[in-house]
Amino acid sequence: MMTGEPQATETLSFSRTIHGQREGTTLVVTIDNPPVNATGAEVRNGLVAAISHAGSNDGVTAVVITGAGKTFVGGADIREFGKPPVEPTLPAVVAAIEASDKPVVAAVNGAALGGGLELVLACHARIAASSASMGLPEVNLGLVPGAGGTQRLPRLVGMEAALDMIAGGKPVKEARALETGLIDRIATNDLIGEAVALAGELSGKTPRRTGALTVAKWDEAVFDAMATRFIKRSRGQTAPGEAIRLVRLAAKTNLEDGLAAERETFIHLRDGTESAALRHIFFAERAVGKPADLSGVEPYPLSVIGIAGTGLMGCGIAVATLAAGFTVVALDQTEEAANAGLQRVRGMIEQSVTSGRLSRNAADDQLSRLTATADATALANADLVIEAVFDDLDVKTQLFRTLDGIVRPDAVLATNTSYLDPDRIAAATAHPERVAGLHFFSPANIMRLVEVVRCARAAPRTMATLLAFARKLKKIPVVTGVCEGFIGNRIFSAYRTETERLLEEGALPQDIDRAAEDFGFAMGPFAVFDMAGLEIAWARRTRQAASRDPSLPYCELSDRLCEAGRFGRKAGRGWYRYEDGKRLVDPDIDRMIADYRVEKGFSARHIPDAEIVERLLDAMVREGQALIEEGIAAGPDDIDVVMVHGYGFPARHGGPMFAAGIRNA
Repeated sequence: MMTGEPQATETLSFSRTIHGQREGTTLVVTIDNPPVNATGAEVRNGLVAAISHAGSNDGVTAVVITGAGKTFVGGADIREFGKPPVEPTLPAVVAAIEASDKPVVAAVNGAALGGGLELVLACHARIAASSASMGLPEVNLGLVPGAGGTQRLPRLVGMEAALDMIAGGKPVKEARALETGLIDRIATNDLIGEAVALAGELSGKTPRRTGALTVAKWDEAVFDAMATRFIKRSRGQTAPGEAIRLVRLAAKTNLEDGLAAERETFIHLRDGTESAALRHIFFAERAVGKPADLSGVEPYPLSVIGIAGTGLMGCGIAVATLAAGFTVVALDQTEEAANAGLQRVRGMIEQSVTSGRLSRNAADDQLSRLTATADATALANADLVIEAVFDDLDVKTQLFRTLDGIVRPDAVLATNTSYLDPDRIAAATAHPERVAGLHFFSPANIMRLVEVVRCARAAPRTMATLLAFARKLKKIPVVTGVCEGFIGNRIFSAYRTETERLLEEGALPQDIDRAAEDFGFAMGPFAVFDMAGLEIAWARRTRQAASRDPSLPYCELSDRLCEAGRFGRKAGRGWYRYEDGKRLVDPDIDRMIADYRVEKGFSARHIPDAEIVERLLDAMVREGQALIEEGIAAGPDDIDVVMVHGYGFPARHGGPMFAAGIRNA
């Protein structure tokens, strides 16, 4: 035994973030780098030091690695990206763990993501808590795993399961991890105690090194079919295709060559514009919705949420609210309408059960917290009431006046209006300080974006409450000032106006859609218009016709489509015609546009796709800059997050402001 061997109760410090403690002859190493135990330089140095200590200490027969708190390792420290590398690199740490002659057991106490899972793969055995999740989400940041994930995971779990995790980027829970062989055991009670026991079982035995395993027999046809699906879903992103190539390489070559190819690919992607854009959005999502003036403002506690209006939007909000653990009281004008809304919410929840996204027990729990009524007094105990009724100012203001006499003085009221002035709605109430906008995007139970509209007289605590509520719903809240359409719809209106100018000058809907989709949009603008329904915007334009400035340009093509009954996909005709669900170019539309140009005196010309994309981007950027100058949006990050998560702007370009080189100050 070495001189100076630590006693069982002595704590060792291998770095500021890596601590060790002896449990008999097992060294338990804890990664303690809040908030998510990211694998920064100090963590990497400490892990190498701990493995070296264990290897040179005769009194240590095995090692257990775990994380402090609720996370094992949340991933690499991406703040180090773009900076000179600091030794040891993560691949070197992973190699040191795997090469250890003494068995190393991963005790996965929570999320093990990215570099965290690569550390787990390097260990010789793995045990996980029931709360653990494991994944390689690098593709979501335009990357591939860079410390052996694409080569070790296929050797451990097989090609199909590995491809699903690496190209799909979604984590798996402990049960699935056990099923695939990613972990060896699930802890029943005491994770560390059971990990130490497992380490004891392995002591003195030759470690089972993941990198030395042979990829199990695999079905290439199944693999190729999965790969095709991932490529289709990637919308032009590079990383998924590279991930597929590297996973396939794991079955075709030795570990050393596979690791070299992976590292080269990782560095190339890391230093590229696509990953930079995706990392920008990643950070922007976490930064927006945190106004400095609300720092430290305590939100009101929320338990019971009232939702006035049980149409599609109201029901979507209800589903999201129930999933977040709140009690929901849904209000509509009649018992018949309220019951229809109740059944609609139930149907949406049951659909999640059928698809496997929700367990039966979880669904029953959600439904037990839902009631629907036509009696407005049922909202008396609501902590927050969200209005989702017809977008008419008189209807909304009357509802808010009614709520004034029912809800508690400290209850928060939120309007989901898309275009109306929420300040006018707030002014109609007895307590305008408790009123703000909460603009969800449809379908509200799926779309992650919520615009939190700061009304002129909204109290700081009102805003803090709505921001906290949105985050509880796992939404991304962006604070916006009051203006026509707020941030998103105002930019979208400018985008739409530019598409009309392009039509007048020579482009056709299919040309514009092709250019937008090649750029990375899931659907071009005219396909989106058809899907949403053309009559909604037509009705709004009709209401505004009397106040429209006649000196400003106005394209009548959309109005003429609606006058001809071409309301979009649901009508079978819009900017396109639809047969058996397929979108088809309609020669009638081409002729209508050509005739309109002649009538209005426009000279048509060929407009290249590059110019189409440039002009659409310029329109968004101009409007975004105006919103910032007017104080409606806090900065470019807010614009980018709204457009990516609300309007399908391709995340691989980082948002319109990022694509134009405009950054937060």
